[in-house]
Amino acid sequence: MSLVELPAGIVVGVETPDDGAAFTLTEHAGADDRRTVEVDSVPRTLEVLAERCERWPQTAAVCDDVLRSVDPAAPARPGVITESLAYSTLQAGPEFARWLAERGPATMPALPDPVRASRVGGTLSVEFNRPQRHNAFSTDARAALLEALEVARLDPSVEEVVLSGAGRSFCSGGDLAEFGSFADPASAHLARTRHSPALVLDELTARLGRRCRARVHGQVLGSGLEMAAYCGWVVSTPDAVFGLPELGLGLIPGAGGTVSVTRRIGRWRTMFLVLSGRTIDPPTALRWGLIDAVE
Repeated sequence: MSLVELPAGIVVGVETPDDGAAFTLTEHAGADDRRTVEVDSVPRTLEVLAERCERWPQTAAVCDDVLRSVDPAAPARPGVITESLAYSTLQAGPEFARWLAERGPATMPALPDPVRASRVGGTLSVEFNRPQRHNAFSTDARAALLEALEVARLDPSVEEVVLSGAGRSFCSGGDLAEFGSFADPASAHLARTRHSPALVLDELTARLGRRCRARVHGQVLGSGLEMAAYCGWVVSTPDAVFGLPELGLGLIPGAGGTVSVTRRIGRWRTMFLVLSGRTIDPPTALRWGLIDAVE
């Protein structure tokens, strides 16, 4: 076993799993230990990780702190609050500010009906409906999603919830045109935690189990992946790609993913997805437990 310390003070193990490492890299095929990530080349992967941690050292360190602090076996709310406070801290930090400056001014498109809901018998179908933007998640989409999910939460006659996305993708994550428009980090934290679709999905899954389902395809990134992971059963098409790209914005997952994704694949592989910025395909997601079936 060897340990490599990345610029942000994060320790990565090589070959043999180690509980103290953020994760362990191996070139051995078929590694089933959740602490390990199989890669084509350990040296090349370490180079990528080092470069990314050098560029976003604060974000990488905060993500490591949060993932080590969140207990995936505990109720979701404390973890979501911990994640959101860290996210708000980073929103006020220099790495997010740098990303905003590099992005430049952006215009948020006004798209009607960002979420569509329909009910047949005891089944409530909820569909992201911003296909022009790969169903990128926005404030109005969050409000509409929460409204639809509240119906299922409050009505015991709803026996099944199916979450899906219109167009080419399930959900490509937060709409980047909207980033930076928050009034202040404290207000953003209260909005995320007091009006959280993730917590409602968590409650519905506790009640419905596999009957709270997500059907995902295309881009399943960032907040899209984070919310789907709360569902009791996630079915993917063969074309899907999964990832957590938030580090490149100077942020960490902010839609409850440090809880939901970690519950499914462990903190080690969650950390790898964040630090590396890499996406994984459905067979890998299925093997890791990030999804439950490919159809």
